[in-house]
Amino acid sequence: MSNTPSATKPLQRSPYYSDLGGHPPQNDLLTDRAIVTEAYTVIPRGVMRDIVTSVFPEWTGTRAWVLNRPVAGGATTFAQSIVEVSPGGGSENPEPQSGVEGFLFVVEGRLALEIEGQGHELEAGGFAFLPAGTAWKAANNGVDVVRFHWIRKRYEALAGHVPAPVVGNEADLVPGAMPGTDNKWRTTRMLDPENLAYDMHVNIVTFEPGASIPFAETHVMEHGLYVLEGKAVYRLNGDWVEVQEGDYMALRAFCPQACYAGGPANFRYLLYKDVNRQIAL
Repeated sequence: MSNTPSATKPLQRSPYYSDLGGHPPQNDLLTDRAIVTEAYTVIPRGVMRDIVTSVFPEWTGTRAWVLNRPVAGGATTFAQSIVEVSPGGGSENPEPQSGVEGFLFVVEGRLALEIEGQGHELEAGGFAFLPAGTAWKAANNGVDVVRFHWIRKRYEALAGHVPAPVVGNEADLVPGAMPGTDNKWRTTRMLDPENLAYDMHVNIVTFEPGASIPFAETHVMEHGLYVLEGKAVYRLNGDWVEVQEGDYMALRAFCPQACYAGGPANFRYLLYKDVNRQIAL
């Protein structure tokens, strides 16, 4: 893949946290906020170091922080990784499973993406939904590192409904306000919530300082939450957990959840959830 503008057009500063990697000094305390419970997992940004990265087959110049995978006692419907592609790196055959759909969300740099032969360029805030079986390629043709979230889920087909690829940027979408919040709690929906062809939703949720989820949500959807900006106190299965930009939470089905946004800036997170399908028994 080639896309000359990627190497020449200046990048805008990313508003999303993506300062990962490195290695702490020997005099740092090992105590951190990382925790795994029967209901949720919290992976704070301070533990996303070089030593915990993975290398994916069919990718060059690339490493990844795997944030979630289906495990016994954990979230089971999806995998989520932060993928870092160095200049010149990428993949001609990124998805190894034909029945798996994907969602990409760029948090830093510029990603050259080809979907069924059509080229796209995703900067910070750019996203792409890739239906199962779609032929796609990804490359970093620029001079700066690219980092993006890659969410993968085995697609649950529904007769009469076929999902199409979706490409866009969250900055171009109008968020929807939650009722009774004076627009201080709002959701940017990157996939059409009324379209049953999609069995996952990926949203960006925004809370202004002091806004909250004022009840303990308890529902069948599993969640992956990556904090893009700001800080908050999250209520998870009876525990109060402080989170900040760069932290990640994986929530099992029916994990009670609520939060208060701490300020001084907005609290924003990337949210995955499984939707639109009957329970298989």
